[in-house]
Amino acid sequence: MNEQNLRALLAGELEALARATSSLEKSLIKCSQLKPSPRQSFEEEESFDALTSKFARCSDILTQKVLKTLGFLLREDAPTFIDRMNLCEKLGAIPSAKSLIEIRDLRNTIAHEYAVDDLLDFYACRRSYLKRPKQPRLLPGAGCPFDPAEVW
Repeated sequence: MNEQNLRALLAGELEALARATSSLEKSLIKCSQLKPSPRQSFEEEESFDALTSKFARCSDILTQKVLKTLGFLLREDAPTFIDRMNLCEKLGAIPSAKSLIEIRDLRNTIAHEYAVDDLLDFYACRRSYLKRPKQPRLLPGAGCPFDPAEVW
């Protein structure tokens, strides 16, 4: 894939991230007004499920699409997730590899939490992680197409 195609792909992925982030923000606002409780209605439970799903989607778009495409665009080889996050931090595309690794770990916990005895505890102890991410933006003519302060 040539550079022009990669830039177009990256722009499309950033648009998808913007839409996903907007949707996550709406769910976060809705769920911040709810408290997990044993008397939770089905609608409230669905709201928390939607929130965790949207969080996972945003995480995936950023880490598996945007940052991966950035690596291809910069012709950098980072075959594993941790290598890619460390490279992106080194390049200034993200402020902290550690925080994105933690986000990825939370995303995996959410996605694979099949045997949770009490989903209410699961939601309650993870609410603090679900903070509004800042939207990355392209910087025209810059070596790195992101403003690092604007990523998360």
